[in-house]
Amino acid sequence: LCTLPILRALAKGGPLGMIQFDSHTDLNDVYFGTSRYNHGTPFRRAVEEGLIDPKRYVLIGIRGTAYGREDWDFAAANGIRIIPIADFHARGPEDVMAEAREIVGTGPVYVTYDIDFVDPTFAPGTGTPEVGGPNSWQALQVARGLRGLDVVGADLVEVSPPFDPSGGTAWLGISLMFEMLCVMAERVARGGGRSGGQPPDPRSIFQKSKLEEGRSWLPR
Repeated sequence: LCTLPILRALAKGGPLGMIQFDSHTDLNDVYFGTSRYNHGTPFRRAVEEGLIDPKRYVLIGIRGTAYGREDWDFAAANGIRIIPIADFHARGPEDVMAEAREIVGTGPVYVTYDIDFVDPTFAPGTGTPEVGGPNSWQALQVARGLRGLDVVGADLVEVSPPFDPSGGTAWLGISLMFEMLCVMAERVARGGGRSGGQPPDPRSIFQKSKLEEGRSWLPR
């Protein structure tokens, strides 16, 4: 639910595109009986409030038993693209991210990354885990696949360290946030997306990150 007020602030100039990495749609009308504002409903409210352009909105990794037809029907009726986890595994991260990039286009986009997108083998520290998800390497790949987009904001949610005494989930969450911050830093360095500048060569998107190259990523 914390994403909703962020979207309200960022969308003052018009609706945003959005890429959502998640195992659940969070498009329910109500959750827990009658509650319209909770972790299962924020993006239904965001679409209703005109904060997200549904035609520039894609959900990746959806799976599990914690949803019914109603949220899927809402997505279909509003032109929201859902890529279920079976399609993600069949196609691979690069192909899926190519479609996501095409959907959101060159306009401003928000990224919301729920840690339960990742398989609980690699990220058990979350409240609503769903088996069958990506591994930690694939989780990093999709974050790097955001490179060159006009990412105006991002979040990483649902990490619950007490559920993972090893600390691995928190470390993965930190790593994913670092990757997304690097994408946003490059956007600023090249002129702020909408303000100008050239995106990187798409062929370089899935190459090594600057962190792996062993030098500071941020421009000097």
